[in-house]
Amino acid sequence: MKIRPVILCGGSGTRLWPNLKKHQAKQFIDFGGWTLLGKTLERIKGSLFDTPIISTNSKYLSDIKKHLKKYKIKKYKIILEPEKKNTGPAILSAALLEDVPAKQPMIFFTSDHLIEKVGKFNNEIKKKKKYLTDNNIFIFGIKPYTPSDQFGYLITKKIRKNLNKVIRFFEKPNKSNAKKIIKKGGYWNSGMFFLRKDSIINNFKKYQKNIYFNSLMAVNKSNLRNNVYYLDKKAFSKNLSKSFDYAILEKTKDINAIKLNIPWSDLGSWKEILLMYHKNKAKYFSKKNTFYRPWGKYTNLFNGKNFLIKEIHVNPKGILSLQKHFHRSEHWVVTQGKPKITLNKKLFSRKSSETIFIPQGAIHRIQNPNKKPVKIMEAQLGLILKETDIVRYKDIYGRVN
Repeated sequence: MKIRPVILCGGSGTRLWPNLKKHQAKQFIDFGGWTLLGKTLERIKGSLFDTPIISTNSKYLSDIKKHLKKYKIKKYKIILEPEKKNTGPAILSAALLEDVPAKQPMIFFTSDHLIEKVGKFNNEIKKKKKYLTDNNIFIFGIKPYTPSDQFGYLITKKIRKNLNKVIRFFEKPNKSNAKKIIKKGGYWNSGMFFLRKDSIINNFKKYQKNIYFNSLMAVNKSNLRNNVYYLDKKAFSKNLSKSFDYAILEKTKDINAIKLNIPWSDLGSWKEILLMYHKNKAKYFSKKNTFYRPWGKYTNLFNGKNFLIKEIHVNPKGILSLQKHFHRSEHWVVTQGKPKITLNKKLFSRKSSETIFIPQGAIHRIQNPNKKPVKIMEAQLGLILKETDIVRYKDIYGRVN
């Protein structure tokens, strides 16, 4: 039996846009001819997978249908939730659809994760498929490449040759604790799950009876039009808002991990997005978008909707003007060197992989006092992203406004 992929596509992406009222959800952002939802749809087109189910809300229906058409996916089901109730009810509702057989293996992807080495990922799924039962759950753990406070963690114990039982979960720890968890063999909790339909139903019947009955009623009373299930609002709204982690994973003991050592990111911060562009900058680089200045140069790598990605190259002893912007904020990640940063009345240094946030209206400057070049990846955020939006206060090259 093929694996039924379910794509959870309800996230709003507000973490990336705290000061913008109008913005795209992360899964729909055009990062340069591709989106995270598009990458997810590409991933489930192989022979390993059955037709997809997409769980979302009416706000995103049009965008999802455009993506399905673009990626030539003609057979699908869409579940529209009348209101957000987190991943617990979303996962259960997908499993309750009549056309999903009782023992169907189901894999739950979030629509906004970037996964590389897909072949390796799929091979691990194939290996674990035969171990699925009517009660167990497999969760995907990602080998960390750095201590992060942005993800949860899990620790496993080998119980058989091919099975690693999860013995402990950790909510997002601070970086100091993250280091300790990684030393103990901790993996990032990716939030992706692999289990059978009957396991989902049995676990909810056992641990979350109210969510089970409300979701069952919402599915049974739903209207199906053009492959879209419109869940019954009255029944679904009675659900408690609970993540699958809190609803089920905290209660059941029958959880195994699929441990992966592959490049993975949820692109959940501008640091992660900037590092993604840095890694792939050869694809975005253009000589005509490189601009030279007395202190060095910068290259515009990608101009997106309400954001601009650039790489700044500061020569040894180079100093940018002391400046501010009326219409944009900026996120920086140092990728080379050790610049000195002025931010309002503070002066500090940053080293490679460290970040700086420049709020809209903040007075700031980059200096390179060293003998080697400094490189910084920059994301500008705002409705106006032009070089004319610079007010200079001090400049050693005589460019004060």
